[in-house]
Amino acid sequence: MKLQLLKGATLLVVALLAILFQSAFTVHQVEQVLIVQLGKPIRPITEPGLHFKIPFIQEVLSFDRRLLIFDQDPQEVLSSDKKNLKVDNYALWRIVDPLRYFQTVRHEEGATSRLSDIIYSNIREVLGQYTMMEIVAGSRADLVTRIRDQANQQAAQYGIEIVDVRIQRTDLPPENSKAVFRRMQTERERQAKTYRAQGEEEAVKIRSHAAREREVLLANAYKESQELRGQGDADATRIYADAYRRDPEFYEFKRTLDAYEKAFSKETTLLLESNGFFRYLQGMHSMDPKGGAVGNRLSGAGRSE
Repeated sequence: MKLQLLKGATLLVVALLAILFQSAFTVHQVEQVLIVQLGKPIRPITEPGLHFKIPFIQEVLSFDRRLLIFDQDPQEVLSSDKKNLKVDNYALWRIVDPLRYFQTVRHEEGATSRLSDIIYSNIREVLGQYTMMEIVAGSRADLVTRIRDQANQQAAQYGIEIVDVRIQRTDLPPENSKAVFRRMQTERERQAKTYRAQGEEEAVKIRSHAAREREVLLANAYKESQELRGQGDADATRIYADAYRRDPEFYEFKRTLDAYEKAFSKETTLLLESNGFFRYLQGMHSMDPKGGAVGNRLSGAGRSE
């Protein structure tokens, strides 16, 4: 009898322990749980520690309370200037309402599916209001802040908070890269032609100005040289006149010798009186090396060669 009572007590203790183990559970600091009774959510538990549930009837569903990363595949968006862009982005999110999360998306796969639609639609809407250059070279922090705020409002209905959205890369699709490169090349060539034309125009202006200044300098120099030459000739004439005025006979003799030099420099025939142009040569026949008389050669109606 005692043995049966001992066995009964042991079974009771084991049953109580089993019930205790089935009803007690621990919530870790990095998770939050939802109590589900026969498939119906009852209450969420977000505080870490030891908690209890009705054994065999209630079930504990655990959800991560840490930040989760959703890395979305690159998607194409259209900018305001009708440029196709391939945007690679990711988002940081977490579960803030386990009950609503379970009622709407159930699990992480359902959550990421909703996040994909929400984030992509907001990226397409926000980036579609800006040009390609504003998206690529503008203030990207303002863009992602707008995307995050709008996406977070829509994700709240699923018990999800979107903490941050980041755009990793913004590229042109491969089929558009060549067209953009050709447009850029054409634009650069047009600018180069414009710069060359402007440079050539400026060079022509500089050359024309330099040529004009050269002509002015040459004209001024020629004018000054002529003035100096005229002044010099006038001074020389004055000096000669003063010198010849002092001895008129010597002046006449000098002028006659100059005339002889010019007259006898070429083979010329002169028919002149001997006592005229050749008067200073009379009496010089003895100086003729051939024995002839210069006076006879240059006399009255004689020929001089």
